[in-house]
Parts: sequence; structure tokens; C-alpha cells
Amino acid sequence: MRFEVRALSADNLIETHSVEASDAGEAGRLLEQKRLQPLSIKAARGSASQSAAFPGRSNKSFSLLLFSAELLALLEAGLSLVEAFEALLEKESSPTSRSVLERLMRDLREGLRFSAALARQADVFPPLYVGIVRAAEGTSDLPRALSRYIDYQTRLETVRNRVVSAAIYPIILLVVGCGVTLFLMGYVVPRFAGVYQGSGRSLPWLSQLLLDWGQFVGQHTDTVFTSVLLLALAAAYWLRRFIRSGRWIVFLTRLPGIGERVRIIELSRLYLTTGMLLEGGIPILAALDIVGHTVSPNTRAALLAARRSISDGGTLSQGFETSGLATPIALRMLRVGERSGQLGAMLTRSALFYEGESSRWIERFTKVFEPVLMTAIGLLVGLIVILLYMPIFDLAGTLQ
Repeated sequence: MRFEVRALSADNLIETHSVEASDAGEAGRLLEQKRLQPLSIKAARGSASQSAAFPGRSNKSFSLLLFSAELLALLEAGLSLVEAFEALLEKESSPTSRSVLERLMRDLREGLRFSAALARQADVFPPLYVGIVRAAEGTSDLPRALSRYIDYQTRLETVRNRVVSAAIYPIILLVVGCGVTLFLMGYVVPRFAGVYQGSGRSLPWLSQLLLDWGQFVGQHTDTVFTSVLLLALAAAYWLRRFIRSGRWIVFLTRLPGIGERVRIIELSRLYLTTGMLLEGGIPILAALDIVGHTVSPNTRAALLAARRSISDGGTLSQGFETSGLATPIALRMLRVGERSGQLGAMLTRSALFYEGESSRWIERFTKVFEPVLMTAIGLLVGLIVILLYMPIFDLAGTLQ
């Protein structure tokens, strides 16, 4: 079986190797024999296995944040790494989590470093996590690295939850509005069309168009509803792939009015992630390689351009400026950080600044967008109802 392995060389450069091995563990050992430190191991495309450590398994069943918090508490209590895993295994009841912990313990008892053991389960522990643990091993300060990661992940969760909370009410409005509209168009309109059919009266153009649709649905009910169901399933499948590919961020950045704000939110995450890695002692080039896995395709391309600029002798501020990754405030902070030697801290401060600004913008946007959306749905439903009742109004006027 062929595996794609991302590994850290002795020069602190991230390299990608293609390795033929029976499993992920053997692939990691082959790289270690070449004095390379594996960061992630995954089955090559077209391989029968979907994952290097757990074929076909998703990492959603294993909470990395909870694992880090519990491990940090045990390490700060004075337990060794193996003792901490033994304690975690004793209280763990989930089969998938126990499997992850057992593999880590087995690798540690075989003499592997903690970061190497994590890299063997690349579907559970991302390169970002492996990188900060490996940097902590160089300074013998794993608790501080775990604390830094927990703080980082908590901040990301806060931003994500704020965006999700702001989107819940509009989504409910859209679902209810679409449901009412489909009910009117699929049930009410066909019955009204049957009542008006054969009346011989001249109807307004829009009302006639709506009633023609009702007659068509009444005559081909099964075909229409099957088509609507298939379209809904196809749209759901496409939307799922669209979100997983990361192209949705690119799409949002092109929307007028909100595109720039979405870009700021992503840049804020970029600054926060890069700052955490630099504060953990990871070299700039290696940090940028790791961060590339956490951003959208457009930002990843800009990040590669910035990396080339830095590898040619430029500074981080110059690389970010030329590639369009630096806002005016972040650029000033980067230059201050380069002069003072606090580059990681300044990146983190830039991220926090834009987090606060983005939170205020999200709050203002939802206060405006929700009533606008509610009004649009109400107008659509009201238009359908008015078009249905216009022939009745016309008939009542004739009788008078």
C-alpha cells in the first residue's frame, strides 16, 4: 500500500514523500530510518484505505480539545506521559477513543516520541497539533504547548459558534418560508386552479400564469414531486461537497458587502494559527507549511507566494504584504514584532483585534439581515395569496 507522508527534515523543512508500506506504522518507521520526523501519514489517492490509521473512520468521534484539556490536567498534576494515558484509559468508555489512546500508549512504550506517535494517527491528530507537540518536545514544555493549543482552539470555537448562532435564525426563516411556499404552490394553487377551470373569465396575466402552474401540478403530481425531491437531494449533495472543498469561503469573499469581512475573518484565523506556532518555537517556514492545511485554496496560494518570498531572504511582513495577506494594522504590528523579536505575540494581537471587529460586524449584520429576510419571505407568500384571490376580487366587483 502506498502512503503520502509529510515529514520534517533535519533542516526544519517540511517534505512530502511517497512510501510503499504494509501499514501507516511501517511507513513512519521507514521515514524515521532516514532521520525524518513524520508529521502526517495518509493513504495515497486510489488506495484501498481511506485513512492511514483507521480506514474509513472519521476523527469527529474523538474530541481533540477534550483530550488536550484532560492530558494537560494530568501532566500538571505531576503524572508522566504514560501514566496520564493509563489514567485516561481507565475512565474512557468510548471504543473509538480507547482505540486511539491504546495505539498512543503502544507507540510510546515502543520508544517513539509523542509527536511521532501522534503522526501515525493522522486522521485524528492534524499536522498543526503534531507540529506544536514536536516543538514542545524540543523545549521539554509539553503542558505549556497544550495550554496554548487549548486557548487557540477555544478562540476558534468562539468565533465559529458566534457565526453559527448568527446563522440559525435566518436558516429557520428560509426553511419555514420555503416550506410555506412549496405548500402553496404544490397543494393550494392546484386546488384553486380546479375551481377556476372552465369559468370562462379573463384573469390577470400573473394570476393566469400561477393557475396554469396549478393545473400542470394537478395533472402530473407524481412527476412534479419526484422531480422536486431529486433536485433537493442533488442540491444537498452538491452543497455538502461545496462546503467540504473549502470553495464556499472563496464564494463568500466575492459577494459584495460581506466579501471583505469574510476575508478579514479568515486572515484573523491565519494570524492566530501562525502566531501560536511561532510562539511555540516552530520556524517561520515550517509554520507556514503547517498553516497551509487550515486555510482556503486562494489563501493557500497566497501563503505559498509569501513562503517563497521569505525563503529568498525576505521578512514575514514583506512576504505577507506582497502576497496580499497583511491588512494595514497587521502589517504595522508585524514590523514591530520583527524589530522586538515578538513576532508570534504580535500576530496573536492582530488576530484578537480583528476578532473583536468581526464580532461587532456580525452582530450588526444579523440585526439588519433578519428583518430584511423576513420581509422578503412575507412579500413572496403575500404575492402568491394575492394572485390566487384576485379572480375572487374581480368576481365580487362584477356582482356589485
